[in-house]
Amino acid sequence: MVITSNINSDRLWRTLMELGKIGASCEEAEGVTRLSLSREELEAKHYIYQLMKEIGLDAHMDPVGNVIGTLQGAEPQAPVVMVGSHTDTVFHGGRFDGALGVLGAIEAVRTIKEANIPLTHAIEIVSFTDEEGSRFGTGYIGSKAMAGMLKETIFDLKDKDGVSYRQAFIDAEFNPENYKDVIRQPGDIKAYIEMHIEQAKVLEELDLPIGIVTDIQGPVWLDVTLEGATDHAGATPMTMRKDVAVGVAEIVLAVENIALTYHGVGTVGIITLEPGAVNVIPGRTLFSIDVRHSDKGIRQQMVNDIYKKIEVVCKKRRLTSRIDVKKEVDPAVCSPKIVTLLEETCHALRYPVKKLPCGAGHDSLIMSKVTDIGMIFVRSKDGISHNPKEWSSQSDCAIGTELLFHTLVKLAQ
Repeated sequence: MVITSNINSDRLWRTLMELGKIGASCEEAEGVTRLSLSREELEAKHYIYQLMKEIGLDAHMDPVGNVIGTLQGAEPQAPVVMVGSHTDTVFHGGRFDGALGVLGAIEAVRTIKEANIPLTHAIEIVSFTDEEGSRFGTGYIGSKAMAGMLKETIFDLKDKDGVSYRQAFIDAEFNPENYKDVIRQPGDIKAYIEMHIEQAKVLEELDLPIGIVTDIQGPVWLDVTLEGATDHAGATPMTMRKDVAVGVAEIVLAVENIALTYHGVGTVGIITLEPGAVNVIPGRTLFSIDVRHSDKGIRQQMVNDIYKKIEVVCKKRRLTSRIDVKKEVDPAVCSPKIVTLLEETCHALRYPVKKLPCGAGHDSLIMSKVTDIGMIFVRSKDGISHNPKEWSSQSDCAIGTELLFHTLVKLAQ
């Protein structure tokens, strides 16, 4: 496929590779780690801020660390067209998740400026704080603050080193006390567009560079603690044990079965066993459950079934349990008008059109509470994401950015 000449593919790729060096391990297999408000993630914020300034945008960081660059339109009172993603990563992640959405937006807006295209509406590029939630266990901090969904209790959460979110903000010279200043009012934003790597294999199997998202699954994150009894592994008969390891094993299999039954997804991504010795029966475990579905009602049925299964397992094995909801975000439907606009733009550019659902969570999910949303997917090699092997080709990134460029122009004129 031959792309049109609007997007400077080499320039976009250069910024992707430059940003990818921030937080990168010396060992390529270790990938990129930029946890929220870490030294590496703050360096990435400043890199994005400087790029915005270099291309002539009005740039600033708000009280929760969102990096915002604005290209002004002819009518200052008109609602803005917003575009962006995030630059924080999971542990040992890749170079494209989130980063492509931010840098693609910068390249698209840079192209608009270079072509002197007149705009009625301002365009705001946003690199949101902590989409991933890897450091403090809950994500979408920047977009939640903007949508008025951030709760003050979030600042009491602590990372594995005991650093509170409040302290991390203060250490980064942001003021968490002013988080409500970030809230956008109804009518402030005309639309929010996000470009993101697909993180799945659908586009690759169809040999397509890009796709148009129709809806986004909403996640529920649970932290589950089981308490049993810590006993000697050799001296305690099997029938007398209160072994949390076998309890969690049953629950893990149940999560899989429930997800299959409801055509959703369920994942146990973290399990810790205490005291963690080869000859000791574990008496305590903490594990995570991630439940997702595009239908909120069905997702709640899945969660209810998981709660019931935990209760049954605990009764059977004489364990106690505690379940904490770490994150709960409603599913979202992309604006039919924006989906149609993206589809029409693809036809005009002679790009093939593929509409598909999104199984991963994104800042778009939160921004749907504030405004109409649209998402562009870019093909992921082998469907790999949250992994050092994460990869999208230079050509595919440019094609997605070309679609983003034309869509932003149409929305902002």
